[in-house]
Amino acid sequence: MIKNVAIIDYGLGNILSTQQSFLKVANDNNIKANVIITNQPRKITESTHIVLPGQGAFETCMKGLSSIPYMINELTKSVVNKKTPFLGICVGMQLLANISYENGEHKGLGWIDGQIKKLPTNNLKLPHMGWNEVEIINNNKLVEKGKLNEYYFVHSYFFNCEYKKNIIGETDYGVNFTSFISKENIYGVQFHPEKSSKQGLELIKNFLKL
Repeated sequence: MIKNVAIIDYGLGNILSTQQSFLKVANDNNIKANVIITNQPRKITESTHIVLPGQGAFETCMKGLSSIPYMINELTKSVVNKKTPFLGICVGMQLLANISYENGEHKGLGWIDGQIKKLPTNNLKLPHMGWNEVEIINNNKLVEKGKLNEYYFVHSYFFNCEYKKNIIGETDYGVNFTSFISKENIYGVQFHPEKSSKQGLELIKNFLKL
């Protein structure tokens, strides 16, 4: 079966490096995959896997996604109703929340209950940038429970998850924060798997196998 992977282009996010990482994983693991960058809602309905990258401010990202006619409607149909595997990366993960408190109050997609809040500084620099450990605390299909891997982060806000069952991984940066979430077919990572060496590529491989 050929995997049709749609990487959503809404004017933000590290799109090309994400596409290149998915293509590399597919080639290295003999996975037949078409990996496209698209801003066309009709392509979403044809996809077997959907990726939402993101960088910058929550409000800007949400406005960018909302500015594409029918995009959120088609995403909701595919991801929430049809259960198409979905991966949100960095701000793409944060958009899954109900609300963000970054520079005001801004409504998110609300697919996984939670709020986006600023990391407490605790005399540490913001943004939280560089390699840090993620401890996998709940079962999931992307990374083995009990695993402790390092991934690459760039962010100042975190996903304050409403329910523990949706927390897959946690990271310590002056405070223990949620860095990996999941709900059924929906996955979100605060870190950048496309920039995280072999452990990041392994996560992408397992996502493609869903």
